[in-house]
Amino acid sequence: MDQKDVEQLKKEAAAKAKAAALAKKKAKEAASKEEDSASTEAEPLDIAKQKAAAAAKAKAAALAKKKAKEAASKEENPASTEAEPLDIAKQKAAAAAKAKAAALAKKEAKEAASKEEDPASTKTDPLDIAKAKAAAAAKAKAAAAAKAKQSGAGDLEKEKAKAIAAAKAKAAAAAKAKMKSGGGAKAESQTEPEDIKPSPNQPILEKYIKIIESHFGSEMLEASYINRLSKDVPTIVAKPETYYKLAEFFKYNEQLGFDFLSELHGTDFQTHMEIYTHLYSYKNKQSVALKVKIDREDPVIDSIAPLWAGANWPECEAYDLLGIRFKGHPNLHRIMLGEDWVGYPLRKDYEPYDVEV
Repeated sequence: MDQKDVEQLKKEAAAKAKAAALAKKKAKEAASKEEDSASTEAEPLDIAKQKAAAAAKAKAAALAKKKAKEAASKEENPASTEAEPLDIAKQKAAAAAKAKAAALAKKEAKEAASKEEDPASTKTDPLDIAKAKAAAAAKAKAAAAAKAKQSGAGDLEKEKAKAIAAAKAKAAAAAKAKMKSGGGAKAESQTEPEDIKPSPNQPILEKYIKIIESHFGSEMLEASYINRLSKDVPTIVAKPETYYKLAEFFKYNEQLGFDFLSELHGTDFQTHMEIYTHLYSYKNKQSVALKVKIDREDPVIDSIAPLWAGANWPECEAYDLLGIRFKGHPNLHRIMLGEDWVGYPLRKDYEPYDVEV
């Protein structure tokens, strides 16, 4: 290698060393900048936030210190604390009311003492005077009436006795006339006053009774009347032993011909049970109510379901809710309650087996 080549290599090596030194210097400067970046000044906004936070803390501390001082002062001397305007107004109003009440009580006590010392000198209220006069007048009137009544007691008793006798005679005459018009059957309702017009269905009832008695005599019925509470329906009350026979007669007799049963129900009257049946004749366009009273302790009666199929379920219902048994019924059973149900809910003495039900 000649001298020229050696010089060239030296220059290249020096250049490389210089470049390396320069790179090293730049890397050092960059590292120095990164380390010093943390210590750079904060932005104006961050500084403002820090100052505001510090001021707020200082203000809160001062306020807390002031409140603590005031609380301690109130505990040491509560009376010296200044009340709010509303509390002061309330206190003044309460004090004024107490003073007024005390003055009024004192005045009333003074007046009461004065009245006790001299009752005659007290001034009477006009209303009290009027009341006293009215009471005195009433007493005088009552005394006069008692005196007059005592003097004329004998005559008054005689008049009462006459009126009672006349009323009894009138009632007896009316009952006799009704018995006569009813063909011997007992009247169940009370005698009607004379001012009540006869029912338009009275001739129909008399016709029924005449037809029945012409076949069976007067002993067939227990009673008959016009039920004014039920559209003046003619009502026949049969005896228990004649109930089925009479029902059969009502259906098959040519003059009566009651071919439709519209209603049947039972009722507990506590003294007895009763079956009410409403029948209708399409041929005659007339109706009749057939009733029968039965023993409450042993409520048994003949079934009329064989005569009118419409009596089937109503009789089952009366059995289910009242315990009335119908002899000759095709299938008597409970239709709403189970066969193991205890008691009959429509009886007046019914006590639920389970009060929760």
